[in-house]
Amino acid sequence: MTILRTGQTKRNGPGLPDGTFAVLLVLPGLALFAAIILYPLLASLTTGFFRQDLRFPGREFVGLSNFADVLHRDFWPTLEHTLVFAGGTTAAAFGIGFALALALNAGLRGSGFMRGLFLFPWVIPGVVTSFLWMWIFNANYGLLNGVLIQLGLMDEAVSWLGEPGTAMLAVIVTKTWASFPWMMVMMLAGLQTVPGELYEAAAVDGAGMFRRFRSITWPGVRSIGLLALLLEFIWNFQHFDTIYVLTGGGPANSTQTFAVAVFQDAFQGFDLGRASALGGLWMLLLLALVGGYLFLSHREDRS
Repeated sequence: MTILRTGQTKRNGPGLPDGTFAVLLVLPGLALFAAIILYPLLASLTTGFFRQDLRFPGREFVGLSNFADVLHRDFWPTLEHTLVFAGGTTAAAFGIGFALALALNAGLRGSGFMRGLFLFPWVIPGVVTSFLWMWIFNANYGLLNGVLIQLGLMDEAVSWLGEPGTAMLAVIVTKTWASFPWMMVMMLAGLQTVPGELYEAAAVDGAGMFRRFRSITWPGVRSIGLLALLLEFIWNFQHFDTIYVLTGGGPANSTQTFAVAVFQDAFQGFDLGRASALGGLWMLLLLALVGGYLFLSHREDRS
């Protein structure tokens, strides 16, 4: 064993101090992060202060004009649609996933096979899922209209994706079908960490099913449940492919979310400045959401 004297720096390898060696190890990762994430992010935020058309070279500094234009035009309706989509999809996926996790955790016969079957929607690419549900919701030959008419629940076909009142619901159903397996896996993992002895003791004390859920199950999975809800909400808040394939933000912008609006401004309206301004405001909302969650989690841990 080599004993280092006071003030002597331990060296790792051929004459490299530990600090230098550690920096060299993380340097490739930092360079990759700067090239792929940091530089594009800063460039996008900077573009929000310029008037820049994708069809023409050059740009003109306009200060906060793009941000003001975004806030005074369609920012608030887009925010409302984004919150409805993200909130509805997250809540529905969590409810279905948690219910299935409880059923699978109960040790039912064939639960292993069912677990693999329920994961099937999760592994299908988002675009494929969107085209599948586009066929289901089709007004002329869709499966949903056919089944409902055959059951006598409807007299005529409904254009699920063509009506503002039903388009958002159809988009939420589609994304929920693709998202609930992830919620199920997360909650099932949390349920399997709850000691079974707690349920046995509660049953001996005469606690019913709802009492056991409230006092044992939910406290045992609350932390992972809240984390899953946060991550799912963030992913849905910036989701793009399902909405764009199914409705393209229509009809009448009833399903236009931030992701769709930024794409349309940049690559259909060719206004990079306005798209970057909208993206910057979108990012601030996500940062506020994550900051609020971290604050509440820190306060809960301290209490």
